[in-house]
Amino acid sequence: MEQPAFEGMPRRLYPCTPTRLSTWLDCPRRYRMTYLDRPPAPKGPPWAHNSLGASVHNALAGWWRLERAQRTVTAAGDLLESGWINQGYADDTQSAQQRETARHMVERYVAGLDPAGEPLGVERTVGTRTERIVVTGRIDRLDERRRSDGDRALVVVDYKTGRRPLTTDDARTSMPLALYALAAGRMFHTECRLVELHHLPTATVHAWEHSAESLGRHLRRAESIAAECADADEHFQAGLLAGRVDTVFPPRPGPACGWCDYRASCPEGSATAAARRPWEGLAVAL
Repeated sequence: MEQPAFEGMPRRLYPCTPTRLSTWLDCPRRYRMTYLDRPPAPKGPPWAHNSLGASVHNALAGWWRLERAQRTVTAAGDLLESGWINQGYADDTQSAQQRETARHMVERYVAGLDPAGEPLGVERTVGTRTERIVVTGRIDRLDERRRSDGDRALVVVDYKTGRRPLTTDDARTSMPLALYALAAGRMFHTECRLVELHHLPTATVHAWEHSAESLGRHLRRAESIAAECADADEHFQAGLLAGRVDTVFPPRPGPACGWCDYRASCPEGSATAAARRPWEGLAVAL
């Protein structure tokens, strides 16, 4: 059996995604249940807001894959309708209402796009490695634009459909967006420092242009989190946590526990927050 890489022993590059790292930060117990437990803990019912978000993302990705002449506002709405994910809603009436709202969001957004402005990538997987980690992730859209000096620059575009309004700080502090920008720039050998959150419910764009230093800070933070994950993973997989699982993977109970897929399997989370109904994450009005 392969032994864990304890102090003084070389450690393999740790493969990760920004989502995996963020899960560890949010709650090590949920991280364990998501990525390590076999068999996995049972998950709760699907969330309606996730179904809506996936439906919108799929429609926008499909729109860019159409022939240029077919990229119309109506086509975007039709893609939303045909690919609607009908899970997590209170009933068919609520699902139909949300579908109509989502169609309006998608069509309003697409009306502001240039159908001829071909993205460099749609649902594009990017990745990079350092001396410590191999990080990969999927970008909603990767644009190529001309800067004021005429040089090419890449832009990471992330679609958001949540009910919470966003700010520029959300773009600035997002570790996933920074890692995507770093990976895209290295893959395409082109500067990529601008990241954008496109919030469809409010029809707003929140952008942040990173410096080399700020991208480096996000990367160092990711490496630090990954080191914690790797150490915990190795002890778990080597079976060295008898009686200490909750010490290495402690719960972090809080209000967010009501939204956790694994709430039913977590006594601390169940005691901290009441279970949310699957459709409670939907915006009341957009």
